[in-house]
This record gives sequence, C-alpha cells and structure tokens, in this order.
Amino acid sequence: MAEPRTTDGKGTAPRGAAETGSLLRDHDFRMLFAGAVVSKVGTHIGYIALPLVAIEALDASPGQVGLLGMLSTAAFLLIGLPAGAWVDRMRYRHVMIVTDLARTALLAFVPVAAWLDVLTIEQLYAVVLLSGCATVLFDVAAQSCLPQLVGRDRLIQANAQLNGWDAALQVGGRGGGGFLVAALTAPVAVLANALGFLWSALCLTRIRAPQEKPPRDRRKSLAAEVAEGVRFVFGHAVLRPVALAGAVTNLSVFTITTMIPVLFRDELHLPVWTIGVFLSVGGVGVFLGAFAARRTGEWLGAGRVPWIFGLSTAPFALAVPFVLDRGVWLWVAAGCWLLVTFRMGVDNVLMVSFRQRVTPDALLGRMNATMRFLFTGALAIGAGLAAVIGEYASVRAALWTGAVTLSVAWLPVFFSPLRTMRELPSQ
Repeated sequence: MAEPRTTDGKGTAPRGAAETGSLLRDHDFRMLFAGAVVSKVGTHIGYIALPLVAIEALDASPGQVGLLGMLSTAAFLLIGLPAGAWVDRMRYRHVMIVTDLARTALLAFVPVAAWLDVLTIEQLYAVVLLSGCATVLFDVAAQSCLPQLVGRDRLIQANAQLNGWDAALQVGGRGGGGFLVAALTAPVAVLANALGFLWSALCLTRIRAPQEKPPRDRRKSLAAEVAEGVRFVFGHAVLRPVALAGAVTNLSVFTITTMIPVLFRDELHLPVWTIGVFLSVGGVGVFLGAFAARRTGEWLGAGRVPWIFGLSTAPFALAVPFVLDRGVWLWVAAGCWLLVTFRMGVDNVLMVSFRQRVTPDALLGRMNATMRFLFTGALAIGAGLAAVIGEYASVRAALWTGAVTLSVAWLPVFFSPLRTMRELPSQ
C-alpha cells in the first residue's frame, strides 16, 4: 500500500508523487474514492426512495411530493455560500465524516418511524432538508480536500476518476434505486441508503494522511469570509470564466432536459421508456468525456480543450432541437446529444481541476461553495426559463433557447487566459 502523502502547504505533492499508475493504488485516495462513490449511490437511491415513502406510507399528494423534491435541492441555495466559510474553518475530512454520520441518523429515522406508524410528511420534509444541508457540506469538503490529498499535479487524474463514476451513477444509480425499492420496499431502501452513508464515513476514517486545522483570522465575521470567497472567484482571471461557462452550461442543459419529457409525451407521443433512454445517453456521454479528459488535455492542452471542444460540438447542440423527431431522427438527435455531453464530461474534469489548482488551501471551501451556489442557481433559472418559454411560446422554442446558449457556453473560456494554456494554471 502507498505511504501517506504529505504536501508542501499548498496542496502540492512532493517530487515523485505524479506517478503514471492508477490513483486507485494509493490507499488514501482509494478510501476517499470509496467514500465519495458510496455517498453518491446513497444520494441517488434517496431521489427514488424518499418520494415513494411519502406516496406509499403517507399517501402524499402530488403537491407534497413536488415540495419534497424542491426541498432536496433547496439546501444548495439556502446555505451554499456560508457552507464554504464554515468548511474552511474546519478539517475537511472531519466535515465529511460528521455529515455522513448525520445523514445516516436522519435517514435511519425514516424507516423506523414508518414501521412504528408515527412518520408524518412534516418529518419527511425536515429529513430531506437537513440531509440536503449535510450533502452540501460534504460535497464542498470533498472537492476542497482533494488537492491536499493527491497533490495539485494529479488533479486531472483524480477528478477524472471521481467525475467519471459520478456520471456512471447518474445513468444507473436511480435505476438501481428503483430496483431496490421494488425488491425491498421504499422504507428498506431508505435504510440501505443510511447504511451506505455509514460505510462512507468508515472509509473516510481510514485515510492516513494527517490534516492540520486550517488557520483562521478571528477578526473576520462569517459574512466577511463569504464575501472574500465571492470576490476571489469573480476577481480571478481563471475562475471567473470557469464560473461563467459552467453556469451557462447548467442553465442551457436544464432548459433542454426540462422540456424533453413534455416534447416526447405531448408532441411526439413516444413511450415513456424513450425519455429515459435519451437522457441516459447524456449520462453516457458525460461518463466517456470524464475518462477522456486527461488524454485530450495532454494532446491539445488543458486550457485549449474547453473552447476547442465547445466550438466543434456547437453544431451538434444546435442540431438537437432541429432533428429531434420520431423514427430515425430520434436516434440522430440522441447521437448529437451524446457528442455534446461528451464535451461536458471533459469540461467537468478540466474545469474542476483548474479551480482546485489556482485556489489557495485557505480559500478552497469558499471557492467551491461559490461555484456550487452559482451552478445550482443556474439550474433553477434554466428550469424556470423552460417553463416560461414552453408555456408562452412553444416547447420547441424552449429547446432552441437551451441549444443556442449551450452552443456559446465556451466563449468565456475563449476570451480568457486559459485559451492558449497547455498545462493547468497554477496559483
């Protein structure tokens, strides 16, 4: 097993750390990887199992189920920015372990209360909101601890592993969650979800590398620390275009995917399974792109890839609403969507690596929290934009809006210092 990795205080591994072998041979990364993957599996199971608990055990109305879904993501907007400041005050790994244990306790309450026949919809609302807050803190801490654990010279490789499996879980995780619910009932699936978070916490406790408590200027208030993180992101020549490109991409994709089910059912009159297949194609594209990111970055240059791939896939983004129809054209559109999401998978790995590489350790939590806040807000705006355009213009108009904005999402990177960089930027 690999020895624990120490850093030089800036999250850079010592000389010789940038091995060419798989990072999964490294004990500490393997434990972080296992914890993060199991945590994501639990999250995807929860997307299916918790609404079904509300429907089956509580006879919840459509409005109540919708509110439950909203609360599952509301935490990113409610505590997204202060979460970064809180995380920067603590040891990242400790935050991840505590939030895993908190989600274990919260979710274990649901099946126990259901079996005792004391569960209420208000309790389920509270569980979903609080576990969502724990997920925010976990995700921010996970992205922030990575540079310290593997060194900034291996960030692309580490992010390719994490993002690739995250994309794979988006394809199969919810389907697996549905199978688990069908086989074991919704309360038992939620209990399995809770045990998954417990397993994640145990994996994280086995990481050997020491982590010192980050220094803190006690003269600064929480608001001042949050503002410092926001200023850092929008004042940085690399982070600002990465933030803008990511936000535009999220807005565009959610505008498209929000209208896909409406188009398939109401206009094309296609069976429900075709919706799942089409959206799963996007997950496959992200998965393949994540694992291709390292090679393409070495071939074309890490800073050049986002705009080169963005420009070359723009025609395919525009083709999606144009060719999306019944018969063979449906699969032509799916092929175009695969290429577009492949580019997104490459971008996910490289842009997260850019962010981690240029951010000092003391600001990693706040930088990641600011990015997550922007990206989650863009998802909400994209869904709202789709609803307004789809209602007052047409579903096709909403799809065209998403496709056009997606086709130009690479422009902030093109008009930035990243445009000509072959290597990852440094602090």
